[in-house]
Amino acid sequence: MATQPQHHRIGILGSGNIFSRYVTGMARYPELKIVRVGDIDVDRAKRAAGEHGIPGWGDADELYGDDSIDIVVNLTPPVHHASTIMRALDAGKHVYVEKPLATTVADAKTVLAAAAASGRVLGSAPDTFLGSASQTARKALDDGLIGEPIGASAFIRHSKAETWHPDPRFLFQAGGGPVLDMGPYYLAILVNLLGPVRSVAAAARIGAPVRTVTAPDRAVDSIDVEVPTHASAVLVFDSGVIGTTMMSFDVWDSDLPAIEIYGTEGTLTLPNPNHFDGDVRVRRHGEADWTVLPPVVELFGAVGTKEQARRGLGVRDLADAIEGGPHRANAAFAFHVLEGLSAIDGPGQVTLLESTCDRPAGRFTK
Repeated sequence: MATQPQHHRIGILGSGNIFSRYVTGMARYPELKIVRVGDIDVDRAKRAAGEHGIPGWGDADELYGDDSIDIVVNLTPPVHHASTIMRALDAGKHVYVEKPLATTVADAKTVLAAAAASGRVLGSAPDTFLGSASQTARKALDDGLIGEPIGASAFIRHSKAETWHPDPRFLFQAGGGPVLDMGPYYLAILVNLLGPVRSVAAAARIGAPVRTVTAPDRAVDSIDVEVPTHASAVLVFDSGVIGTTMMSFDVWDSDLPAIEIYGTEGTLTLPNPNHFDGDVRVRRHGEADWTVLPPVVELFGAVGTKEQARRGLGVRDLADAIEGGPHRANAAFAFHVLEGLSAIDGPGQVTLLESTCDRPAGRFTK
C-alpha cells in the first residue's frame, strides 16, 4: 500500500513577478501548504498574501524565524540567491531556489558546502526538465528511438522582455542575460537528456549597450546593459555528443528550433524548454513526416493556456527528497548547469568543467 506524502509548510521569500506562478502551481499539491510570504517590501508581501489567502506575511527575518516553516521557496533576484540560501539554511530550513543557483561558480560552491554542512536539502530551478516534454524525449532516447545520439542544438532568441516586463533591469545585470536567465532551462534539459558536459568552447558579447523599455507599466525607461547579450558555444558531453548553442537577447525573430537531438537513426525536436509540456516530435531516417510522441508522464499545465506558465514541480521534487525519494532537481545538478553556463558567458575560450553530476532518474520509471 502506497504511503501518503507528508505535509510541508512553505514560506515563499520574494513576491515579485513569478510569485503567483508558484502559488498556483503548488496548489496542485495539497501536501504543500504555503503559510507565509516574506519580502523586503513588506507592503508587497502583505498584498500578495491577501490576494492568495496566505495567512502570514512580513519581512525576511520573520520568515526565517518562523519555526513552523520547513521549506523556503526562494524567489529573490539572482544577485541575492547565495546570501538568502545561506540564511535559510542557517535557520534550519530546506530550500528550493529559483535559477540560477548563484550568480558565480565561487558563490555556488560556498552554497553547496553550506547545504552539506546543514544536513538540509537544497534544490534549484529550473525544474522544467521534470515535465512531460523533456521526460518524453528522455524515454525516447533511452529506448533508442533515434539510435545513438551524435549531436544536439539549442537556440535562445529574445523574449522581448523590454516590451512587457515592468522592470526588466535584472535581465541585463549579473545573474541575467540570455545565458544565465534563459540558458538554465536549455542546458538543464540537455544534461537530463545527454548527461554531464565535459568542455565548453564559447564566445560572448554585448549587443546594444542601452535598452529602451516600452512596457506600458514600466518602472524604468532605459537600462544600461552589464552582461553579454549574445553568445555562441560548442559543448562536448561526456557521452561524446557534440552540442551547439546560440543564446541571444539580440535575435528578435528567427525560425530556429528550441532544442533538437540528432541520432544515427533520426531526430528529436523539443518545444520551448521554459515550459513543462508541449509536443515532442520524432522523424526517423527515411520517414516522410514528423510524429508527435505521446507524453510519458502527466501534463503539469494545459498547453497553450496560462497554466503552462505555472511553477512548483521542483518544490514537490524537493519534498519527495526530504521524504527519502529521488532528488532530481538537486543542487549538484544545478551547480553543474551553472558552471557550464558560466563558461559560455565567459571571456571566450575553451573551458574544461571541474564538476559533473548524475543524469537524473527518469520520472517515467516510477
